[in-house]
Amino acid sequence: MTKPKLRIGMVGYGFMGRTHSNAFLTAPRFFDLPRQPELTAICARDRGRAEAFAQNWGYGSVETDWKALVARDDIDLIDIAAPNDTHMEIAIAAAQAGKMVMCEKPLGRSSAESQKMVDAVEKAGVANMVWYNYRRIPAVSLAKQLIDEGQLGRIFHYRAKFLQDWTISADLPQGGEGLWRLDKAVAGSGVTGDLLAHCIDTAMWLNGGIDKVTAMTETFVKERAHTLTGKVEPVGIDDACAFLGRFSNGSLATFESTRYARGHKALYTLEINGEHGSIFWDLHDLHRLEYFDHRDEGLTRGWRSVHVTDGDHPYMDKWWVPGLSIGYDESFTHQAADFIMGLDGKAAAPTFADALKTDKVTDAVLKSAETGRWETAT
Repeated sequence: MTKPKLRIGMVGYGFMGRTHSNAFLTAPRFFDLPRQPELTAICARDRGRAEAFAQNWGYGSVETDWKALVARDDIDLIDIAAPNDTHMEIAIAAAQAGKMVMCEKPLGRSSAESQKMVDAVEKAGVANMVWYNYRRIPAVSLAKQLIDEGQLGRIFHYRAKFLQDWTISADLPQGGEGLWRLDKAVAGSGVTGDLLAHCIDTAMWLNGGIDKVTAMTETFVKERAHTLTGKVEPVGIDDACAFLGRFSNGSLATFESTRYARGHKALYTLEINGEHGSIFWDLHDLHRLEYFDHRDEGLTRGWRSVHVTDGDHPYMDKWWVPGLSIGYDESFTHQAADFIMGLDGKAAAPTFADALKTDKVTDAVLKSAETGRWETAT
């Protein structure tokens, strides 16, 4: 039986454009979806590069103006994989045109922008989702299952860190393609909105809302040449951030992120400690979940390393035989599949409204770093 198509218009052909494109191509090959995703159009300012991208990934057409893409009658879903300063305008226009909208994280450069995006999709009644992909790594999904089943009991502590080292050189410029994350006007913030947003989304998904935070940030290199102007300009983003938080359930949180941790390219770890046990996860060993059960009184009690590849583990019945792991890219495949399956039932999370909660926390973190006080995060 021929399935109805989900005609996708992608905005952006960078790193995230590639991951999203791969996800839409892969998802129907492993999941029984109610609609068949079709890569209908890619939109980017450089036509030549966009055409090369379209040929490589199988897009049917190219646009160089996102407004023209949004206006097309043959597009059902607008997927925003462009820099942060484009998210709000494109998402609102897409919603007003009756299109479904998916958007890279963070949703907006601030919770004020994100609120406008939430209002637009809810007023239009269109399906929406934000690409917080780490929720859908099977080991992290298994952690969620264990917590929801009460295996850890009352949660006392949540700690997460996301460490990189790629901006240490003072000679690295800011702005422009590839380096827009160092330009506050485009990115909104530095590691807080880029890296810690991932940690915060996962934390609240696993452990509930965060009520208040106290934070410190640092910009180690105060000035950088700007790629577009050629001038040396002040750096407005945060190179590093550390904050404490209190969850609504009473547990305590510590979060840390930096781009100045020499030797770390993408070290994302999380640990949760509860009354009955603990769990630990490391992106560098993403198919394993470390689990400690205090109720195990056997002689071999201790931490166990669970290889999350069996058919009864989250998502793994769709892949290979037990023992064969999957990777980072499959988390996007899972998200694409969940979004499409949610079109015929309960909408898959995180929606724009869910992502707004994360942006409210990042706003509170940045505010606290300025005021030196505890700030509410709701």
